[in-house]
Amino acid sequence: MHELIRTNDAVLISFVETLMEEAGVGYFIADANMSILEGSIGMLPRRILVDPSKAALARRIAREAGLAHELRPWQEDDR
Repeated sequence: MHELIRTNDAVLISFVETLMEEAGVGYFIADANMSILEGSIGMLPRRILVDPSKAALARRIAREAGLAHELRPWQEDDR
């Protein structure tokens, strides 16, 4: 999976989920259940992961939505 965004901002996560759903890009929110360990204070970031074959599309969608500053660096392994 390609890590698209890492954040602890629940609103941003919800926004990106909506963008990916509308575009038909499959995604997974990793570390969502870590709140049990942290006491639900939102300290640990969640990772939005997408299928590597759709990573370029997901990144373009995020950039067009004004989220370029939130994108994780592109890794050579993600191509």
